[in-house]
Amino acid sequence: MAKIIKQDRIVDDNWKIITLAAGDSPEAIALPVGPLLVPVAVWRARRRELVERQYEHGWSLGVWLGAGEGPELIEDTLDDFSVIGIEFSRFSDGRGYSTARLLRSRYGYSGELRAIGDVLRDQLFYLRRVGFDAFSVRADKSIDQALTGLADFSAVYQGANDAALARRESALRRVA
Repeated sequence: MAKIIKQDRIVDDNWKIITLAAGDSPEAIALPVGPLLVPVAVWRARRRELVERQYEHGWSLGVWLGAGEGPELIEDTLDDFSVIGIEFSRFSDGRGYSTARLLRSRYGYSGELRAIGDVLRDQLFYLRRVGFDAFSVRADKSIDQALTGLADFSAVYQGANDAALARRESALRRVA
């Protein structure tokens, strides 16, 4: 089973990330059983079906935004998602940082925010600062080494979204 970093720990990832290959139609792509993380195109084409799956089977639903897609595409439906993934198509593409910041601060999204795609150890500290709380590290990299990237710096000089996340995670741990 795949692993991710979530709440500063390495955990199993039971989510299936759906992708569209060239020529695939969002309306016709097969949807496997279980929790799904679907691209925005599939969400828009099959919203009703995906929401029904949640209620009928109890399967969690998530959506992922491509590198060039902004949060305004899903702003009216944020409550439908347990997870929002933000794709980093290249290590050097910083648009996902802005998307995460907007989802947390402007749109008030409080669910899991997951970095997917070309995610490397050197990014994790900064990704958490803008609001990410889960990280799917690139498959050819060590997730154990990547985890240490969350502690690269012991002090910060400006406010960010990670302070609110820390309070939320602390409250969740007390409840569990």
